[in-house]
Amino acid sequence: MTALAPVLQTFFTDRLARQQEASPRTVTAYRDTFRLLLAFASGQAGAPPSRLSVEDLSAPLILAFLDHLERDRGNTARTRNARLAAIRSLFTHAALRHPEHAAQIQQVLAIPLKRFDKALVAFLTEPEAAALISAPDTARWEGRRDRAMLALAIQAGLRVSELAGLSTSDIRLAGGPHVRCHGKGRKERTTPLTSEITAVMKTWVSERAGQPAEPLFPTRTGRRLSPDAVQDLVARHTASAAASCPSLDSKHVTPHVLRHTAAMRLLHAGVDTSVIALWLGHEDVRSTQPYLHADLTIKERAIARTAPAGTEPGRYQPPDELLAFLEAL
Repeated sequence: MTALAPVLQTFFTDRLARQQEASPRTVTAYRDTFRLLLAFASGQAGAPPSRLSVEDLSAPLILAFLDHLERDRGNTARTRNARLAAIRSLFTHAALRHPEHAAQIQQVLAIPLKRFDKALVAFLTEPEAAALISAPDTARWEGRRDRAMLALAIQAGLRVSELAGLSTSDIRLAGGPHVRCHGKGRKERTTPLTSEITAVMKTWVSERAGQPAEPLFPTRTGRRLSPDAVQDLVARHTASAAASCPSLDSKHVTPHVLRHTAAMRLLHAGVDTSVIALWLGHEDVRSTQPYLHADLTIKERAIARTAPAGTEPGRYQPPDELLAFLEAL
């Protein structure tokens, strides 16, 4: 076994688990990165992953791997950068144990993140959100589960992992109804529920009748829904809702779009961006800035204030000859 395998093992057991106490989601994301990287490097070197050396993971190979992610796997620049961040972390760890590879490690660490265009965030209008919530067939058990899940996602603005990770004990429907979740960065937060969502959730929780540790939105067999399963059901119900709300045909609706919808609802209601950041579990209030850019109504209100109604636009004309002279300088 080469030096690469022990470095990779200690990276997970020592650096991530003991030193950084990384969350399970971070460990999973890093694990998937190195699964893909080792499979790609193995194909390039013609050797099994356990026989790969540190030298095999050169800067040119890493660049080729990143291009492979975008070209062959259809990943976005964001995903490419996330994979590169995991690789950088591994090589930073390797630099302390293998100084003889310092030059190669520095070349890998020097690979820059890729710039990308930042599109406006997508969100649902009120008619679109109502159509989506009404799309599931409530005559079926799965339909009642999905309706409750969609309504909660749109109101609370949960991430898909947070939504899928909810247990029965995370919902409180008496004495200040709220939902509690463990979010990104292992931060716990609570989000209040409106009376409408509380009524929907009371009906579902009563039917669910689960134990505190059991999933709030389970499969038919009682297991926890995966994030992919949640994404699939959102796409399926969006297609159904498009029959009554044609504007949904032009939108790619994902669980994260439902999260954006919650943020835009708060913004339209005049809620301060710092409160929206707390609501969504953002680490930094600057993370809410994309919602300001996407909100055309705020910009329309701003332009309405720039000129009084009934005035004709035109250039400033100085009322005095001396002022005209100064203006011409």
